[in-house]
Amino acid sequence: METLDRFTTGAGELEVMSLRRAVAAPFRQRGVRQLNENEFVVALSLDREWFSPDQAQRLADVATTEGLVERIEGELAVTFDPHDVDIPGGFEPDESILQRRTTFERLLAAVVDAGVEKREAVGEINQLQAELAVSVEAAAALYARRRGVEVTDLAARATEGLDG
Repeated sequence: METLDRFTTGAGELEVMSLRRAVAAPFRQRGVRQLNENEFVVALSLDREWFSPDQAQRLADVATTEGLVERIEGELAVTFDPHDVDIPGGFEPDESILQRRTTFERLLAAVVDAGVEKREAVGEINQLQAELAVSVEAAAALYARRRGVEVTDLAARATEGLDG
């Protein structure tokens, strides 16, 4: 429940619980701790009809950013026990949980907040991504560091899975 500890009261806590419930549901439904990403999307969009396929994919991205799941070779592995999450009958997540920012969005915001023009940053990040053949998140973390922007916590998430 470390994710909940970041919020003390109010709507933020409810939003995190809703996110955890939405993420837990496909894993509980299949009785597993790891799912193919497509199975996750199908469970949320077609089986439960909570989201469109694009929204369900966005939820996977948000859940990864929030540390609720990890991506492992095209699979999503839940980082908490989904059976410990209560999903009340009639529960339906609010679309607001999809508004949480991805790691890339957070990195870009940090760079823009440091005074770099957004269009310039995106262009240079895309160029770095192409040159280095890394994820857009890893390229954004490198770009931020080169600009002297403190993004240590985000950089760790952005560079997960990179080989030495």
